[in-house]
Amino acid sequence: MKNRFKIVCLIGQLFFLVSCGQEELDVIDDVKEQVNSTTVTFVDEFVLPDGQEFENTLVGGLSGIDYKDDTWVAISDDSKKPRFYTLDIAYDLNGFQTLKVIAVATLKDKSGQNFEAETVDSESIRIDDNNVVWSSEGNINARIDPFVRVASIKGDFIAEMNLSRKYGASDDEKTGPVQNGVFEGLSLSADNKGYWVNTELPLKEDGTAPSVNQGALVRMAYIDKATGEFGKEFAYLLDPIVRPAINGFSFELNGLVELLEYEDNKFLALERSFSAGYGDGGNTVKLYDIDATNATDVSDVESLNAVNIVMVKKKLLLNFDTIRPQLTNGIVDNIEGITFGPKFSNGRRSVLVVSDNNFSRLYKQLNQFILLELQE
Repeated sequence: MKNRFKIVCLIGQLFFLVSCGQEELDVIDDVKEQVNSTTVTFVDEFVLPDGQEFENTLVGGLSGIDYKDDTWVAISDDSKKPRFYTLDIAYDLNGFQTLKVIAVATLKDKSGQNFEAETVDSESIRIDDNNVVWSSEGNINARIDPFVRVASIKGDFIAEMNLSRKYGASDDEKTGPVQNGVFEGLSLSADNKGYWVNTELPLKEDGTAPSVNQGALVRMAYIDKATGEFGKEFAYLLDPIVRPAINGFSFELNGLVELLEYEDNKFLALERSFSAGYGDGGNTVKLYDIDATNATDVSDVESLNAVNIVMVKKKLLLNFDTIRPQLTNGIVDNIEGITFGPKFSNGRRSVLVVSDNNFSRLYKQLNQFILLELQE
């Protein structure tokens, strides 16, 4: 999901925010552990020029990024032409040496044709063997299901995971996913035997979207790669929206935008809070270390509000607000993608995040890449 939500808001179509009031969450008290940490440090920023084109495509909407075996890919969420780019990226502890687009592949439907406009909303991508796995939020308002699919490096359809019923587009006002709130995040499992996906916003049966006063529960779900079947699920408690919308705007949200499993049941996770009306872009992005080791499997729980559950534990690694002075115009843009890159010369892991610039539809946004060092 993206700041496109703000665009939707401005034209008066806040579909997913119209819902019944959320009951008080009945959960274990100590599952949310926010601890300021110095284990992640800023290294450098790189911004691709606005309006850059490559092979008759506009480079933008970069909602997911991944790295494996010296190959970098980033997916674009252009609903008219979903695609992914191959990038040439080089950096060290002193910062970026190179970052440029070197190839593009258009993602195809099951019949090998281009997708019809507004039928797919490509959000995340991972390199899996010699292929890519990618997620779409679908178009819930048009009753088009989200999905997780495998494609060749040329973009051709290979396989699709079997969608769990609860995530399918629904006419029911009380159950199912909300528009632009489904499979925003995607990760390979640490053992490479499966995938993880997450909803960005709660399912209708799990409660309403977060507010400035209250968080909300979303789901993380495991998919078995061999069978394509959904399995265990965990509940993740989103923070409240960081700040209210201002200057005559009313749109604001917070969502879980990406997962990256680095060890069994342990992940890096990105939360992105957005509020309209701010000159700094309105985004507050937080990087969490999360642990699902003792979390309740909620795959058979119909409503997360109806039972006592143990959610994943959260530890705050980095609030991107703390590095604003080192970024272009003090802007933390619409960060949605995260991956590990090659290790630095000191043996520590590099982490690269990327922002979705929404193709600068309403105002100038950045194709922003931020390089971090993870001290393990």
